[in-house]
Amino acid sequence: MGLLIQDSVAIAIGILTCLAIARRTSTHKGRLPPGPTPIPFLGNVFDIKAAAPWVSYAEMRETYGDIVYTKLLNMDMIVLNSEEVANELLEGRSRIYSDRPYIATIDLFGWEWTTSLARYGAMFNTHRRLYHQVFRSEAALTYRPKQLQKAYEMLPSIHHDPESYAGHFEAFAASVVMSVVYDYDITSHNDPILHAAKCALDLFTRVATPEKAALFGAFPFLMKLPSWVPGLGFKEAILSKKYVKDMLDMPYQYVIHSRANGTAQSSMVSDTLEKYHIVQETDNLGMVADIKASAATVYAGAVETTTSTLLVFTLAMMNNPDVQKRAQSEIDNVVCCDRLPNFNDLPALPYIGALVREVKRWHPVAPLGIPHSNMEDDFYSDYFIPKGATVMANIWAMSHDPKKYPEPESFCPDRFLNPDGTLNDDTLPWLFGYGRRRCPGRYIADASLWCAMSCILATFTIEKPVGQEPQIKWASGLSSYPMSFPCRFVPREARDAQGLTSLVQSSLA
Repeated sequence: MGLLIQDSVAIAIGILTCLAIARRTSTHKGRLPPGPTPIPFLGNVFDIKAAAPWVSYAEMRETYGDIVYTKLLNMDMIVLNSEEVANELLEGRSRIYSDRPYIATIDLFGWEWTTSLARYGAMFNTHRRLYHQVFRSEAALTYRPKQLQKAYEMLPSIHHDPESYAGHFEAFAASVVMSVVYDYDITSHNDPILHAAKCALDLFTRVATPEKAALFGAFPFLMKLPSWVPGLGFKEAILSKKYVKDMLDMPYQYVIHSRANGTAQSSMVSDTLEKYHIVQETDNLGMVADIKASAATVYAGAVETTTSTLLVFTLAMMNNPDVQKRAQSEIDNVVCCDRLPNFNDLPALPYIGALVREVKRWHPVAPLGIPHSNMEDDFYSDYFIPKGATVMANIWAMSHDPKKYPEPESFCPDRFLNPDGTLNDDTLPWLFGYGRRRCPGRYIADASLWCAMSCILATFTIEKPVGQEPQIKWASGLSSYPMSFPCRFVPREARDAQGLTSLVQSSLA
């Protein structure tokens, strides 16, 4: 009987959905960009690969060009497949393209506070000012000693338990962010703050899919259905809100207590509280809410992307031993055997710099970025872009453009080197977004990747399991990365655990 009721509810929702879509009529004022012909009710759902929509949009470029129109339910989707078009619209016209589309699932799952998904307005601008104080390029340099320390500390963990390398990557990424934002030291995988943040992120990225966002956005009445209705993620949403509250409050309270007992060190939250003379939450409720939200946004964005990129790096090294060997040779020639790489070595390690860029290009972990939305009607190359459209920069198409990157599926760091071996000027700025929505933590993110990758290459060789060809499964949804797969982290120089610990200690001295 229970299954019969569930099936009946699902059928009823489907019928109501189709009827509501059928009543909608187009109000377009001009010629939309080209794209595949949508079918009634569902739009272009069947034209797009659910697991990798960025690939579908990149393939559409061959037929429809650099700007493509598709429809998902009642959502107008404008996909930008080239740097040129994305720069012209999202950079050159950032005044009207700095909004985000309405995403119903952020309210449902309790993420309405996050800067990355916020509509363009007062809250976003306040967060942006807070980030500028902490993450501008000059300020980012002051965090490098902490980043190196956390990278060095990750190495013995990998040596001790190499099978859990993905967890060590996540702990490294989280440690850097928590140190910079809250001056909080993560001591174990079971850390309560880390657990709350991980659970909140996992639920949101796994359940709050673009398809559900489109469904709830088109038919808000669905969100008023009882929580027992299957298939809509209501139970997960309730749990998500609990974890989100802990994610916002727990690290903030740690800073408050540290300031009260006189042990607080410089951090984004502590310095901002000092600037605005906030001792208790009641001193400035609005600013406290903004501080909590902006700080938690940094954590959510940085940990996911850094961890995912290090997983891509691991896969690339395992499958490209010649590249790995060349990178290790460069490190060996520059860095003495009695210490680990540090940022003073960065100018003398151009191939490592090229390798970091190639990891980000080869498989960008946010292949469609975060969608923009235009705040007024616009025209581009005689095409009409209706107000409120979902405008996506297809990062995958840009990073795999064969005209700029020949044989784009190949992993080749040399594409970022000049003939004389120095780094060229292709810094892949579009990986971090566009215009007023560009990631404020990009300098810290790049530094974290550089020190993690260079230190891992200095101490380990990443190899395939003996007699086994790993099967790679890719995470899909809001981000794309290889899920943890079997591989070997073989210590270089035949170092045992004690020798590696000594190396870390001497490098920190």
